[in-house]
Amino acid sequence: MDLNGPIILAGALVGFAVGLTGMGGGALMTPIMVMVFGVNPTAAIGSDLAASVFMKPFGALVHQWAGTVRRDIVRWLLPSAVPAAFGGVFLLRALGDGDVLQQRVEYVVGTALMLAVAGMLVRLWLDRRRAAMDVEDAHVPVRPVATLLIGVVGGLVVGMTSVGSGSLIIVMLMLAHPRLKANHLVGTDLVQAIPMVSAAALGHLIVGDADLGLAATLLIGAIPGVVLGALVSSRVSGPAVRWALVVLLTGSGLAMLKASSTVVVLACLAMAALGTFATVRGRTPPRTTSTAEEPRAEQAAV
Repeated sequence: MDLNGPIILAGALVGFAVGLTGMGGGALMTPIMVMVFGVNPTAAIGSDLAASVFMKPFGALVHQWAGTVRRDIVRWLLPSAVPAAFGGVFLLRALGDGDVLQQRVEYVVGTALMLAVAGMLVRLWLDRRRAAMDVEDAHVPVRPVATLLIGVVGGLVVGMTSVGSGSLIIVMLMLAHPRLKANHLVGTDLVQAIPMVSAAALGHLIVGDADLGLAATLLIGAIPGVVLGALVSSRVSGPAVRWALVVLLTGSGLAMLKASSTVVVLACLAMAALGTFATVRGRTPPRTTSTAEEPRAEQAAV
């Protein structure tokens, strides 16, 4: 294990984001390792998954103790998610070898990051809609076929890119179970992610992609970062932080897809402007009729 200070710091920052929002682990860690530290894309994916095996249980235990895990949904996710995550590793290796493989993996990860951005935008919209409608329910029935399909799609994406266990799968679960309570969505996603990510990490270990020393270095910062983020989460605006993640992931995804710097900057500025508008609008209280205006309204009605 190499006690590399910048990598430990990067792990702490990503862990903090995960603890704060429940998302962003692989979507942030993998591009950071590739673009900042020059790690090969396949090694970055395998190492991030190996680190995630030890990060995920921290959040999952909290939700297990709180009783916010839908075990019936987990039971329908795992039969498809676990083998899909394991198989996604070998599907990735089918893209080629050497430099050709690394270049293609960058494009695959970039595409997954843009899917994660789309998923986060959908989640922000769904969260706002659910809050307005007040339709959350902890006991909605599981949808077996839809849940199995979510496991297939989510598992493949996670196995190939390490992206999606907290940003794509939870959105698909929201779409399949739109009335399920938010904390049950997060708890269910975290618990099912443990065996799914473990299967993907095992696959990368078998093919020789995972660097356990790098994963251990990341965990030195990531574990306290997750704990600190969870402690701070109740004091910081969740939507504001998620919009910050949207901006970061947009820039990372476009950079991995080899977009020009102009396109990356303009896209990030557009997302930042959209996030600022949405956050400010979300804080604006509904307009109410003042007491001074009530008599006038009554006179007008007469």
